[in-house]
Amino acid sequence: MINLFNSRKLFVKVICLMLFVTQAQAQVKEQGIIPQPFKIQKNNTVFTFSRSSGIAVGNGIDSDNLTFFNQYFHQLAGYNLPINKTATAIKLNIDSANVEQPEGYKLSVTAKQISITGHDQAGVFYGLQSLVQLLHADARKMTVEGCVVEDHPRFSYRGMHLDVSRHFFKVDAIEKWIDLLALYKINTFHWHLTDDQGWRIEIKKYPLLQSISAYRDETIIGHKRDSPHVFDGKRYGGYYTQEEVKAVVKYAMERHITIIPEIEMPGHALAALSAYPQLGCTGGPYKAATFWGIFDDVYCAGNEETFTFLQNVLDEVLPLFPSKYIHIGGDECPKTKWKTCPKCQKRIKDEHLKDEHELQSYFISRMEKYLNSKGRQIIGWDEILEGGLAPGATVMSWTGEEGGIAAAKQHHDAIMTPEKYVYLDYYQSLYSSEPLAGGGYTPLSKIYNYEPITKELTTDEAKYIKGVQANAWSEYMASPAQAERQLFPRMLALAEIAWTDKGNKNYAGFLKRLRYQQTLLKQLNINSANTFDEITDSLSESAGHEVQLALNTTLPGSNIYYTTDGSAPTLKSKKYSKPFSITASGTVKAAVFSGAKQYGHMYEKDFHLHKAIGKSVTLTNQPKGGYNSGDAFGLVNGVFGNKLYNDGQWYGFNGEDLEAVVDLGKVQTVSQLGINILKYHWQKMWEPQVLTFETSADGKTYTEVYRQTTFNANGINPVHASIKPIQARYVRVKGTNKGIIPPGEYIAGAKAWLLVDELIVD
Repeated sequence: MINLFNSRKLFVKVICLMLFVTQAQAQVKEQGIIPQPFKIQKNNTVFTFSRSSGIAVGNGIDSDNLTFFNQYFHQLAGYNLPINKTATAIKLNIDSANVEQPEGYKLSVTAKQISITGHDQAGVFYGLQSLVQLLHADARKMTVEGCVVEDHPRFSYRGMHLDVSRHFFKVDAIEKWIDLLALYKINTFHWHLTDDQGWRIEIKKYPLLQSISAYRDETIIGHKRDSPHVFDGKRYGGYYTQEEVKAVVKYAMERHITIIPEIEMPGHALAALSAYPQLGCTGGPYKAATFWGIFDDVYCAGNEETFTFLQNVLDEVLPLFPSKYIHIGGDECPKTKWKTCPKCQKRIKDEHLKDEHELQSYFISRMEKYLNSKGRQIIGWDEILEGGLAPGATVMSWTGEEGGIAAAKQHHDAIMTPEKYVYLDYYQSLYSSEPLAGGGYTPLSKIYNYEPITKELTTDEAKYIKGVQANAWSEYMASPAQAERQLFPRMLALAEIAWTDKGNKNYAGFLKRLRYQQTLLKQLNINSANTFDEITDSLSESAGHEVQLALNTTLPGSNIYYTTDGSAPTLKSKKYSKPFSITASGTVKAAVFSGAKQYGHMYEKDFHLHKAIGKSVTLTNQPKGGYNSGDAFGLVNGVFGNKLYNDGQWYGFNGEDLEAVVDLGKVQTVSQLGINILKYHWQKMWEPQVLTFETSADGKTYTEVYRQTTFNANGINPVHASIKPIQARYVRVKGTNKGIIPPGEYIAGAKAWLLVDELIVD
């Protein structure tokens, strides 16, 4: 039975709380729908509900579901809306000929009638979600402004991922968030149920998964990058019974949301191995991980019992989830243990595999065939491309867009979920008040402006991009309130990427609608973040090689006031009107004022001016990954990178050396040299083996003037080198990369990162 009018939990809140939302209309003038419809045309009419307003339900729509709606309506208006075939006030119909696109709908509101016609049941449901967002309530009168909406989704897959292994969320929280996903037309919930830190689903054949694997001894306090790690000493865990899983799946289906379970393999298996150590390459003992990261102990690919175990697990999982797809992970599987495991090496030989990467492909392909035999398809993270893409597999591209591009070019379905753009565990502002998060930076604007169809794909290849998903990893989400702050309102931006036609997207318009929705989210007791209107900045180089600072806020009708002497800005401070040059070292502070009241947190940025500011920098090796601001200006802009390495100031070299030359423009006296080095071994960020500075007057002959080989601090290591004054035009800095991370260290065998920022010359 499909509940077209949402749940008792959500819809009663939505209807009743429209009273509160309407009170905010004096401040919020743009009501609107999220995600933005394909086409919406407003008119000057208003539909007003009355006791005689009846609901006519067309063929194919279960009228029993309207009972709940009437209960909610009665709580607000004091009367029920009669349901009958001949009612003329509100009409619901399914007509696939009139609405051609799956999940599409037409919503029409005039003074006399509201009608919703859907292509299918989902279409009618989504039409009702749009109607909910358009309702006005005043006293006990409910109205809807006249409009015609024609709408359908851009992508068939519109998803949110939630990790419940690192932190466990109870059923009521999951259902609360499913309600919100449905309201904003998200149709897939990717449930990450197993990982190194905990196994979260009941498997009756393997009871130790519940008694051992579902729990860890303690949990890390603070960030993984900290050294040494600190723990809380408290046993932590939990799991969902199969009956609870069934209830959540049914709950989601009633809201047209498909739940895709993820059972991780072959990596991220420590929790399972802690209960069944014979499934690992060494036989253990193993324990569920108490901190976050990647671990060498994975399922043994040479052990037949591994496949028997996973097949038996899936045999209990499949009846719980009717989804076409089953996610089998496939990501971050170190090959360290496989390389020394006799069983794995025998498997490679017996199966005529080239190496451990092809062994991973064998593992994935074998599990795919098993799931195919059960009538299911697999989805895996983009590492399933290793050793050859398993036939029929769908790639979920997370490390970047390359995996999705590669899959589409091979005519395999792909879902775009790149870490850089749509990870919800990352910071959403750079203010110091921001709660602890994963490390990256994905503000609302960055998510909203992400485009899943890349220019590398032809029109035909683009058809294989089935949708987009935002991922929430819960390492730093210890409570539902913390999780909600990370999820919302960024999931609303993801919803608009996934549903709205590219040509209809507009960030300014989205923000107008979002400000209205924020009031609703608050009344629904959602701990939604509200940092998106706070000051953001950008740095550029002026013609005179000065650093120019631009400030911006998206808050309507507001002004920015700033100071350059480190004092707190007030309405008497300088009013910002255009980018300005930084002419001296010091701290710029700024604040947004709406009328006479300061909005949000105060902005601060420190500047350190020196002789190399704005000068030309030549890099022998180019930075990699997300540690690159796009050009070399960030190395000489006077701003030091933060300890979170997410502000675009850090330059990262993966397995390669640093070699940079600064041209000062003319020969001059140099007596001070410096650079900042980032050292976080738990993040694969290693100090250089050797750091040297060299100077030259002609750019050809260089003289070494400083050398350093030890960097002791965990975090930022500032290098301050006082040298004998020398005449020079060019300064060259070299940093020898650690290369391959040595045995016994975190992610041994991987390439080390060398992160540097700000080449200081004085």
